[in-house]
Amino acid sequence: MGKKAAKKIARPRVGAHVSSAGGAQNAPVNAHAEGCEVFQFFSRPPQGGKAPVLTPEIVRNFKVGLQKYSQTAYIHAPYFINLASATPRIRYGSISVLREELERGSQLGVKAMMTHIGSARDFGEKKAMRKVIDGVQEILKGYTGTTQFCVEMSAGAGDIIGDTFEELAEILSATDRRVGVCLDTCHAFASGYDLRTSAAVKKTLSQFDEVIGLEKLVVVHMNDSKGAFGERKDRHEHIGKGQIGEEGVRALLHHPEIRKRDVILETPFEGRVHDISVLKRLR
Repeated sequence: MGKKAAKKIARPRVGAHVSSAGGAQNAPVNAHAEGCEVFQFFSRPPQGGKAPVLTPEIVRNFKVGLQKYSQTAYIHAPYFINLASATPRIRYGSISVLREELERGSQLGVKAMMTHIGSARDFGEKKAMRKVIDGVQEILKGYTGTTQFCVEMSAGAGDIIGDTFEELAEILSATDRRVGVCLDTCHAFASGYDLRTSAAVKKTLSQFDEVIGLEKLVVVHMNDSKGAFGERKDRHEHIGKGQIGEEGVRALLHHPEIRKRDVILETPFEGRVHDISVLKRLR
């Protein structure tokens, strides 16, 4: 008998947040031009404003691009989202926009939509968390689409909700079972979860598993950090040039659970193509 074939080791697909200027149909093309195997984009203006209409032609061309380049896509929700706002226009506007983005993602065949969840400054931590949970439940009421709702971990600045594994677990345990997590490495590092060495990565992801469950980890934002460990500063840096460093990024990419996930960069545009090549080398 011949030798058994070597078992193929999974490795993460890598990509970046790309522009969809001129229409969503341009995002797969732009992603391919940057060497992305997966990508993230805004389907509407990130600072606010009306969402562009997804015409049948735009939807068709977007899906053709995904198939042509063998890509997986993700949507990032706008920045103004705050499910714990005391201002009804902001809170209910956030609920409406997030539901709409899930529906738009389902039209386009997007895997998941990620969002920051809001701030506790208006109500205090306990009441704000209740507002967030109620908001997520309202967003998902009657939702039958295919795009998954993901809460993105925050960096812990100010009163932003979702900067600890415990807060994320509280949201997930009280809402729809389909809700997942987007783990941003810069945000986690800023919030006090060490990722600088293989041992630190193993410890942090074991903690994630104990508190949240790694089955809830949907996608990873792979960003180095300009800010120091535990400094609570959301400042992304190019891969290997920040405080996490290449050793930490390599350990993340080779972790058995991260190998199964998609990895998306959100580093500055200048130098991002190089970052993609660095991730491909390190994986």
